[in-house]
Amino acid sequence: MKLHLPEKFTASSDVVAQILREAKTIAVVGLSSNAMRASHGVAEYLKSAGYRIIPVNPNETEVLGEKAYARLEDVPERVDIVDVFRRTEEVPAVAESAIAIGAKVLWMQLGIENAEAAERARVAGLVVVEDSCLMVEHKRRRG
Repeated sequence: MKLHLPEKFTASSDVVAQILREAKTIAVVGLSSNAMRASHGVAEYLKSAGYRIIPVNPNETEVLGEKAYARLEDVPERVDIVDVFRRTEEVPAVAESAIAIGAKVLWMQLGIENAEAAERARVAGLVVVEDSCLMVEHKRRRG
């Protein structure tokens, strides 16, 4: 896991625990209705843990009983975490959208890293996590 904090961010000793405690809404970019996909399992777990899940995928209309949106900019409510299940080269555009909608956190799932996108989002004030699974981190901290 790589963690990038914006300059004005004041955090507890466990930033990830703080993120998980404060977040209510998670937009999952690349969320698939295919139950065999990692995005589906992670989102299903997070929903069962009490988070509001918003699918963001232009190829879906509904996932896990939630209306899907083609783009982050189409989501009509506040998003705390943008959880990214997209190829590394697609992350910069997702980061720009996360900045545009005022998200607090840009979270890149396991195996996803993009230094350019991470730095751009961090400078814009977002907490950025690279190469880490939101579900794994939640399970690790729920005690």
